[in-house]
Amino acid sequence: MNARSTGTLEVRELRRSRSDRTLSGVCGGLAAYFEIHPAVFRVAFVVLTLLGGAGVLIYLAAAAVMPAEGQVDSFATTTLRGVRDRRWPLIGLALVVVGGALALSRLVLWPGGDAWVFLLLVGALILWIARLGLAAEDAPALAPEDARRVRRRRRRLGIVVASVLALVLGLAAVFVAVFDVHLRHGVDERVHVVTTMDELRDDYRLGAGTLRLDLRALPLPPGVTRMDARVDVGALRIVVPEGVALRVRATARLGEIDVLGERVEGAGVEIGLDQTGERVLVLDAHVGLGRLRIVRALP
Repeated sequence: MNARSTGTLEVRELRRSRSDRTLSGVCGGLAAYFEIHPAVFRVAFVVLTLLGGAGVLIYLAAAAVMPAEGQVDSFATTTLRGVRDRRWPLIGLALVVVGGALALSRLVLWPGGDAWVFLLLVGALILWIARLGLAAEDAPALAPEDARRVRRRRRRLGIVVASVLALVLGLAAVFVAVFDVHLRHGVDERVHVVTTMDELRDDYRLGAGTLRLDLRALPLPPGVTRMDARVDVGALRIVVPEGVALRVRATARLGEIDVLGERVEGAGVEIGLDQTGERVLVLDAHVGLGRLRIVRALP
């Protein structure tokens, strides 16, 4: 007598979760469908929202097209079924869709700074979590119970650890994007003592750390000399020559600015200075998060 076993193909349905929900159950439904921890999707929506607002529209669209758990039709299909034979409601719905698409097109979908590094790492972690889920599906069903239990524990631990790392890296991506941090400009403590015009650069940039520019011995020629300096996260200190007129635009996204004794602090702060003279140094200085100080050399 021959024994024949037949297998049935499990068909997954994408539904908004009723048991694992914070708002409408979109993340819980996505997590159940892809067998990934829901925190990964929640972090993704938060990151997209903070980076430009796209997360809100994408979440609302998902909530509209995903049926709730235990239901067949979504809000979108129910609405379309109710208005398909009536002209004006259908036109109104079409205008809402077009308006949402236009709003999405105006959002900043690509973050500033070097956030792409962290987003790549988050994406790699999500793929690894998904691979853990697939590996669990492919595990032999007839394996000893102890072995299956060990694999389940390892899989859960791996998913938790990867989800926490994805959350941390996602928050780092938000931080880097908000403050427009360019890590490729360096993470360091740099001191530039400039004594000749040949040594003077048009701009000085640092991703994170401390940047000190000492121009006290720089013999500026008659006319206007321009220079830009930027530190994304950290401190920027510039010592300007004595007896030189200054035209300064000093800005900080969040932090403290001190220009020749005039001091402000807070979010989105700025100090401007416009002096006239035979020799003028035009400074455009900026810190994303940190402290900016411009002082004049003592005679």
